[in-house]
Amino acid sequence: MTRTRRLTLPDGYQFTRTLRSLLVVRHDPCGKLGEGEFWLSARTPEGPGSLHLARAGAELTATGHGPGAAWLVDRADAIAGLRDDLGDFPARAASHPLVARLAATFAGVRFPATGQVFHRLIRAILEQKVTGIEAHRAYRAMVRHFGEPAPGPAELLLPPDPEAVAATPYWVFHPFGVEQRRAQALLRAAVAAARLERCADSAEATRRLTAIPGIGPWTAAEVVRTSYGDPDAVSVGDFHIPNSVAWGLAGEARGTDARMLELLEPFAGHRGRVCELLAYGGISAPRFGPRMPIRSFARF
Repeated sequence: MTRTRRLTLPDGYQFTRTLRSLLVVRHDPCGKLGEGEFWLSARTPEGPGSLHLARAGAELTATGHGPGAAWLVDRADAIAGLRDDLGDFPARAASHPLVARLAATFAGVRFPATGQVFHRLIRAILEQKVTGIEAHRAYRAMVRHFGEPAPGPAELLLPPDPEAVAATPYWVFHPFGVEQRRAQALLRAAVAAARLERCADSAEATRRLTAIPGIGPWTAAEVVRTSYGDPDAVSVGDFHIPNSVAWGLAGEARGTDARMLELLEPFAGHRGRVCELLAYGGISAPRFGPRMPIRSFARF
């Protein structure tokens, strides 16, 4: 089963940078991103599917494959970030010279909204308090372990089935490099996955997510920023972002979560967008200590 839809892109739309956040870097078994081409697999309410987005100038062609094709194509504009409404952000951005410059430079970047909670939640839990390299290695191993071929010609794997994850003993995750704490958070999230996917909006999803032991504000924000395209979601509790915000907005080399939120208050409604703009622009605070070591819990 296939379904196709054509979309018109706004002037200056940045295809690669908009969609890059939906995949783990280097290699994601559930997606591919190339020059003007994007693939993503998904478990939709209508069944498994894969989505192909192909850009040609100002036109974007969305093609869905599998039982979930219609669902994916119907929300292809959201997945491509085309439902992201900047609203009053340009006026708010103008209040700070750096934010204004970054907003102009990256005006074509949009926040995607996949409508898929559990897939992004897997990544967010695995990213808790470890390096990106460790987290992405564990994610790829987990997807391969639970892997089922996705519909379509791209040779992707589907995201793990939450029912299969929920039925798995925590020690099975250890060879992936995932210790008991994160494994149990994954299991609890898998049990709640069906309820999480039914959340009406980012606020409801955040409430339900943070009610699950092992999932706090940081993890919830990482999820809803992608699943719902929430431009106000701030990753409170992050190791780097408070420092980057304090440095970029106030010239302060170190910042707390409280100071970060204070500095972001003028951009309410778009606080997460400001954090992302700082990251796009390579704005980071000076480093005074060693980097976090890369470990492997599989060897412990």
